Parts: sequence; structure tokens; C-alpha cells
Amino acid sequence: MTNVVDARDFAKKKHSGQLRKNGKTTTFSHLKDVVKNLKKMKVTNKDIICAAWLHDTIEDTDTDFDSIKDRFGKNVAKIVVSVTKDNRLPKKQREVKYSKDLKSSSTKAKLVKIADILANVNDAPNAGKNTKWEKQQFVKKSKYWNYVADVKPGKLAEITWAKSEWDKLQRKYSTK
Repeated sequence: MTNVVDARDFAKKKHSGQLRKNGKTTTFSHLKDVVKNLKKMKVTNKDIICAAWLHDTIEDTDTDFDSIKDRFGKNVAKIVVSVTKDNRLPKKQREVKYSKDLKSSSTKAKLVKIADILANVNDAPNAGKNTKWEKQQFVKKSKYWNYVADVKPGKLAEITWAKSEWDKLQRKYSTK
């Protein structure tokens, strides 16, 4: 049985003091946004919510698959690893592998990725950079969106909000 509070606390501790690439937003704040997005999609599955809290721990901390599996279970660990870039690979290979992983990932992993993408793009203006940079972030995330947006969540989620939010972002960045 997964424990959402334990996952949140674990992520908070692991990401303590970390800032996102924009240098302004804390990683923990980003994780909260991802979980909020899942809630807007009416996700209640505890494995998905735990994975959302943990989705950056393998990529950005000293945490590995086994430590997540041992603490939160194999299901959560599989979701997390599905949305994690393999930083051991050179950048080009990493992106190719990540693209393949996202395309073939489970419904649960795709829901986490959708919530993550929306959090990332909505956070871009907080970097205090120019609109050109924000649009570049949107374009980067668009390819990931295309890999996961065809998800058929069944009873796990209501995807309408996420697609509507993405449409708003497309309109915003297509005019810049």
C-alpha cells in the first residue's frame, strides 16, 4: 500500500534546497503543481499521486529505482522510471530513449507526464526570462505532449481539463 504523505515527505527531503533549471522555482513547488494538476484531472489513484511526488527523484537526486521500489512498491517505481530521463546517457541518446519510453509508457505514467508538462509550461513565465525563451520551453514540451496526449485513462482520470489547459497554452504561445 502506497502512502501519499510519505511520498511527499520523501520528495521534500530529497529535493531540499533544489531549484528548477529556471533558478527561481523550488523543485518541491513544482512537485506540488504536478499533484495539483492530477487532482484537477480527478486522479485519486494513490500509486499515480505517489509517483507524481517522486517523479524527479531518480533524475535529480541520489535516489534509484530500487530505493523507490523498496519504500513505495514496484508499481510506483515503474511509473517513476517511465517518466525519468537516463542521465547516464549522452544527451542525444538520452532524448531518443526518453521519447521511446514515453510513447510506450503505461496509462498511469502518461497521466503523471501530462501533469508534469502542464506544470513545466505554466511555470516558464516565473523564470523572468523573455517570451522567446518561454515559447522555446513550450516547443520542447510539445513533443513530449504528443507522445502522451493520446492516453485513454478510463476511470483513472478525466483528461478534459488537461487538454483544455494545453489548448490555452497553444493559443498563448502560437501568438508570441
